[in-house]
Amino acid sequence: MFDRGYLDYERFDRMTDDGFFFVSRLQKNAVTRVVESFEVPEQSSVLSDEMILIGNTQNRAENGFRRIEVLDPNGKELRLITNRVDLSADEVAELYKSRWAIELFFKWMKQHLNIKKFYGQSEQAVHNQVYIAMIVYCLNVLAQIRTNSSLTYLQISRYLKAVLWKPARIWLRKIEGNTVP
Repeated sequence: MFDRGYLDYERFDRMTDDGFFFVSRLQKNAVTRVVESFEVPEQSSVLSDEMILIGNTQNRAENGFRRIEVLDPNGKELRLITNRVDLSADEVAELYKSRWAIELFFKWMKQHLNIKKFYGQSEQAVHNQVYIAMIVYCLNVLAQIRTNSSLTYLQISRYLKAVLWKPARIWLRKIEGNTVP
């Protein structure tokens, strides 16, 4: 799931050939040719559902893809491209819409887990870093709840960094000193 699909049609082909499914927004300047049109359901936000070939003689995809044009809740027309032919057009539109939940999760991670970059390249290294950051976050929240502190998570986290190698009671004392009346 990604926004504004790349005009790198080889990537679409590679993902399809490797068995990966995708749904993306198709850029307005993408050159397409309709191969087949499908019926669209009545009472739906789907405007059209077509199998297309994408690209021109210099840059084109080898696989055919599905283009679905839908209206978003604000009435704006979106052109989606996917290699999912097993789903209805409405289901594809819902998949694309759900990407916002994913984006909000990553925004939350950046803001709260303080992950600015990944220190390892392997999947396991990334998982470990995220798990450790989530554990630190949860421990800070638990300390905030346990002490009934009015400090924000960020303030608690800063206090922890300031007294990192000192006994925990010093950190807890600083947090407890800022409690809700």
